[in-house]
Amino acid sequence: MIIWLLLAGFVSGIVAGMGMGGGTLLIPILSIFFSMFTQIEAQGINLFVFIPMAIPALIIHTKNKLIDFKAAIPIIIIGVVVSIGGALLAHNFSNHLLRTLFGVFLLLIGAWQIISIIITLKIKKQK
Repeated sequence: MIIWLLLAGFVSGIVAGMGMGGGTLLIPILSIFFSMFTQIEAQGINLFVFIPMAIPALIIHTKNKLIDFKAAIPIIIIGVVVSIGGALLAHNFSNHLLRTLFGVFLLLIGAWQIISIIITLKIKKQK
């Protein structure tokens, strides 16, 4: 079991490093394939795992001057407040509802990605 959990962390780290977001894989792996975790526990684990992945990314992006801190600070503050509210709200939902909402969220993001690619390809053809 521990080997599978390490493998899940390794794969989600690679995916996160490519910019997709490791939680896209880690949350379903933990909540579906390792049914010993509820959806909310899997989401909590994902948030905890995100911290050590985010720190080097922040350092590298800061070093390369890719962060506009004037724009980032309000986004960070709003993100923290909304995240706390979302976490409190999630505790009132059943595990099944959280899984369903997360699945719908992933489907919507996938659809948005496909639409974005189609639009980008159409724009490139017009040029």
